[in-house]
Amino acid sequence: MHASTFPRMHVSLYVSSIEHTVNFYNSFFGKQPEKVRKGYAKYLLNSPSLIISFVENKERVQAHFGHLGFQVETLQELNERLTAAQQSGLLTREEIGTNCCYASQDKFWVTDPDGTQWEVYYFHADAEFNDPHYEHETAAACCIAPAGKPKYELKNLTTETCCVPGGGCC
Repeated sequence: MHASTFPRMHVSLYVSSIEHTVNFYNSFFGKQPEKVRKGYAKYLLNSPSLIISFVENKERVQAHFGHLGFQVETLQELNERLTAAQQSGLLTREEIGTNCCYASQDKFWVTDPDGTQWEVYYFHADAEFNDPHYEHETAAACCIAPAGKPKYELKNLTTETCCVPGGGCC
């Protein structure tokens, strides 16, 4: 049997502390897990359709696998989620007008207790160049602001906001 789409994605991550993980994801997802057992927690998200489970096993936690993320549909939703992340103390970094993965995006990042990075981003348009910071060995996520650059705010953005090569925003 062949289906063109899958009904729901499943992700399972090893974590070092279920308690710390559940506290973080309760804030990040804005909901309680569907199931919690000794060393285990599972969340069911409807939008996007995702099952994500966490298995406590400190020895199996792996760094540098990349990152996970959610694309939002509007800048207003991005700003609302940013505000929630700030109020919960989850915000790690904000990036505005960056070209990451050959796409012009506005985004912010949070990092869970085991170092798993999540980006929440708004996609503006495809881009013909990628931020050069993404190529650096030290890049922890897609893009990293150069030293000395100001922290950008995501308030009152428009769809015209973007970064151009040499523009200094990334």
